Amino acid sequence: MTTTTTTTSYHRFKPWNVGRIVIWSLFALSLIVAPMLFKSSLALTMLSQIGYLIIICLSYNMLLGQGGMLSFGHAVYTGLGSFIAIHAMNLASKGSLPIPLVLIPLVGGLAGMLFAVLLGYVTTKKAGTTFAMITLGIGELVASMALMFPEFFGGEGGITTDRVYGGSFLGITFGPAIQVYYLIAAYCFVCTAAMFAFTGTPLGRILNAVRDNPERVEFIGYNTQRVRYFAFIIAGFFAGIGGGLTAINFEIITAADSVSVIRSGGYLLFTFLGGATFFFGPIIGAVLLVFASVLLSELSKAWLLYLGLVFLFMVMYAPGGVASLIMMNLRLAKFGKLRNLWPSYLGLAGTGLVAVLGAACMVEMTYHLQLNAALGPVMSFMGATLDTKALSSWFGAIFVLLTGLGLFELCRRQFLKQWSQIQEEIEHQIKRGEAL
Repeated sequence: MTTTTTTTSYHRFKPWNVGRIVIWSLFALSLIVAPMLFKSSLALTMLSQIGYLIIICLSYNMLLGQGGMLSFGHAVYTGLGSFIAIHAMNLASKGSLPIPLVLIPLVGGLAGMLFAVLLGYVTTKKAGTTFAMITLGIGELVASMALMFPEFFGGEGGITTDRVYGGSFLGITFGPAIQVYYLIAAYCFVCTAAMFAFTGTPLGRILNAVRDNPERVEFIGYNTQRVRYFAFIIAGFFAGIGGGLTAINFEIITAADSVSVIRSGGYLLFTFLGGATFFFGPIIGAVLLVFASVLLSELSKAWLLYLGLVFLFMVMYAPGGVASLIMMNLRLAKFGKLRNLWPSYLGLAGTGLVAVLGAACMVEMTYHLQLNAALGPVMSFMGATLDTKALSSWFGAIFVLLTGLGLFELCRRQFLKQWSQIQEEIEHQIKRGEAL
């Protein structure tokens, strides 16, 4: 008697993450549509800068947010990638190096990775404060070498190039700024997706563990220095890609603007402002960096003072950056509590704006007295005419500042009471859901 057993094979598929597909589709769509909505040359320039700064800030966050490595020298790998890329462009335009322009960012990425291999081995030997000081020293070392090797760095004038070389492909010469933007946008999307994929790899996960508890990671058998070193190399690669795109966009690279410690500090500051603990935080930081350096710097000579104050208040009251504020409000919206806070938000925004207006008025009058004294005491601020030597202008600014601060404090106290009550209600809903 023969028994026949039939087995049915089932194929199991992992369910699609619809939310993630929607977000990435919207991100790609925004990159495509943005120059169609903002058509001015200034807007196109800003969009191009935002594109490659997203790559650079995300690569820096691979160190800071994912690995807990505070670096003061990330501009070294971005800048050196830019210089190698621009030299490659010059060689290609002469016919000495057969490489198309679309691959130049990869040349910068490989250069950034090479220098990360060389310098990162020493840098990642230590962690914490010692790591930060080593990166600061390396950053100063490379910046000081710029004047020692003018053949490579071009001295104070930098290195120039022409991105239009070789034959066109399907009519694309990369001469018009719009064509350069879409090249930057393509690299921005691919690199962002690659760095997001890195967060889910075993190396990305163990890098988070090294950030949170390096002793336990060593206890289970991992070499924490090697993990930091590999992450440093990958971050250097993406930083170099951003540097290569910078060379293509501006067609000139100077050491003062590319490898200086000030540039590294800018990456650190705006990555932190955007939110280093969230993946999309550096994207917000890149947008803020462009708006601050392009628009805010044109509106006021005291823009660095305003930027420092914003950074100070963010560190004190929102250390998670703008991304943390967004996530907290998304949590409120999930439980249907966000609509209850709109009046409080409007009150805080309005009173805070009054206080900022008074403070900015005093700052601008002070700067006018120090820097524009030859133009006379009269100045224009927000459509109003102010006399910097009249007591009425100063008393008016002080009155607006104190009034705004007083009203802001009243709104803040009411907001804190309402916020605490809402958080208690959310916790009660969570516990009740767990009990059911």
